[in-house]
Amino acid sequence: MTSSLSSMEQLLSIMQALRDPETGCPWDIKQDFSTIAPYTIEEAYEVNEAIATGDMDKICDELGDLLLQVVFHAQIAAEQNSFTFADVAQGISDKMIRRHPHVFSDGTARTDGEVRKNWERIKKEERAKEGKGAASLLSGIAVTLPAMVRASKLQKRAANVGFDWPKLEAVVEKLHEETGELLAQWQEDKTDKNRLK
Repeated sequence: MTSSLSSMEQLLSIMQALRDPETGCPWDIKQDFSTIAPYTIEEAYEVNEAIATGDMDKICDELGDLLLQVVFHAQIAAEQNSFTFADVAQGISDKMIRRHPHVFSDGTARTDGEVRKNWERIKKEERAKEGKGAASLLSGIAVTLPAMVRASKLQKRAANVGFDWPKLEAVVEKLHEETGELLAQWQEDKTDKNRLK
């Protein structure tokens, strides 16, 4: 097995060669973020499929294909002087260290639940620091996810704050409650507007 550093450097230089305007591959040269985005999604699904088979050689192969997509995107960004692969790697390293204070600093988390609670708190702090302010409970869930995946993520977020019921009757009751609050607010707003006339 070759060293990971030399293997990574080799992959980065292969992508640079493929994208070289003078000597590179015509197909690779003409690609941009949007044209390779579908391949990135496809490769992620192929990793998932390989994991389902349990075939380690296939998983390794598909992870390589997915890594190529990351390198491809980073090369395009580097050509635009936006960021490099090193920036991507450093960014995710910093994020993992920041979000795991129980491993890399003086934080504590003894259970999976504590880890998830800390993770969400840290993400909230990051959003505030980025000037995104108080994010809604459902923000940060990509709208481009497949519908069922997105629905599952939305439901999990809602369940974390008590919007999860084992019986349909409770869901209908909550729906009536929320609808009633909405109608009351609408009536109040309507009344306030009529007073101004």
